[in-house]
Amino acid sequence: MPSRRSVSLEWCREGLKFAARGTEPETPSIQIDGDNDSAPGPMLLLLLACASCAASDVVLIMKKMKVDLKRLRVTVDGLRRDEEPRRYTEVTLHFALAGDGLDQKKADRSVALSVSKYCSALASLAPDIAIAYSATVEE
Repeated sequence: MPSRRSVSLEWCREGLKFAARGTEPETPSIQIDGDNDSAPGPMLLLLLACASCAASDVVLIMKKMKVDLKRLRVTVDGLRRDEEPRRYTEVTLHFALAGDGLDQKKADRSVALSVSKYCSALASLAPDIAIAYSATVEE
């Protein structure tokens, strides 16, 4: 069954600063700064959305693989066009994982499943954006 999500955004009457929140009363608000001075701007938030969505999938996949995940860090790099609209043309995600029962094969498999099959944020990007990913198992 399809689910609908709603958010609201209110200009803070200063520069390009906004307060955003889900429309449900219990949803916490976040700050967005189009200048990237006091908070991440929209394009950084897009990268963060991709990172957090993919990371959430990896955590769930690791649990199914019976891996006791101890640490997960995702770094995302986005390449933007010079001309307007300055959208991303490439997004590269790197996952650094550590955990009991974790090996490179499991790390690679969980990241591949997340990025190519489960991550809703990445799947919502324009289809011509090149998506690359890698995983490293750390101690």
